[in-house]
Amino acid sequence: MIELVSASRCIQCNLCVNVCPTNVFDAVPDAPPTIARQSDCQTCFMCELYCPVDALYVAPDTELQTSVNEAELAEAGLLGSYRKNIGWGKKQTSSAKTDQTFQVLKQMK
Repeated sequence: MIELVSASRCIQCNLCVNVCPTNVFDAVPDAPPTIARQSDCQTCFMCELYCPVDALYVAPDTELQTSVNEAELAEAGLLGSYRKNIGWGKKQTSSAKTDQTFQVLKQMK
């Protein structure tokens, strides 16, 4: 579930607003988007994938977190971590070749 839009990292491009399939965000003039309908989040990670500055945190659980600390998330490398882990974006390396399923399928050919 979407838990955080970092005001310090966000560049107000509104890509998250545009890619969200369940319309969770509201664009705000001259400010970062707000999480307007958090309970509608389907934890699809599309917003985190498209954020060019890793300003979003989507928790892998579909339940609302009781507290989210941006500094702790940043220190743990969790802001934008989904995008990094799958190799999405400029200067990223796909991790598909190290995926065990990929290796098994490759051997079957």
